[in-house]
Amino acid sequence: MKIWVDADACPGEIKELIIRAGRRLKILVVFVANKRIGIPDSPYISSVRIGMEPEAVDEYISMNAKPGDIAVTQDIPLASVLVPKGVVVITPHGVVLTEENIGERLSVRNFMQDIREAGGITPGPRQFSRRDKQKFSDSLDRELTKARR
Repeated sequence: MKIWVDADACPGEIKELIIRAGRRLKILVVFVANKRIGIPDSPYISSVRIGMEPEAVDEYISMNAKPGDIAVTQDIPLASVLVPKGVVVITPHGVVLTEENIGERLSVRNFMQDIREAGGITPGPRQFSRRDKQKFSDSLDRELTKARR
């Protein structure tokens, strides 16, 4: 099992939680980004720097993640590829994306993108809060416990 992190837009507090979990449980963590990501020296933590193409990070994660892995991303199209492959997907806000909810999430995301492309204004992402951090921590712990059984 590995933890894949779509690291470009992942909050620093979430990265720290993931690093601690990887070290504590001796699970490989791979941060994938199109920029340099500072990571601690650890045999369990690594980073991959991908080209600047818009979908390069998503493509790398989707090609390399395997069933039973965990991915952390807020990218709904990426999640919609990973979930059917058997990858557990958790957003930085702590929402676990599943076969049951990914279709609706993708539809809403596409609808909002259509509005923006037509010149409409949509609300931006909500601010990251302490409650989100706690929810993410709880979700990550729960999913890691399930995966290790």
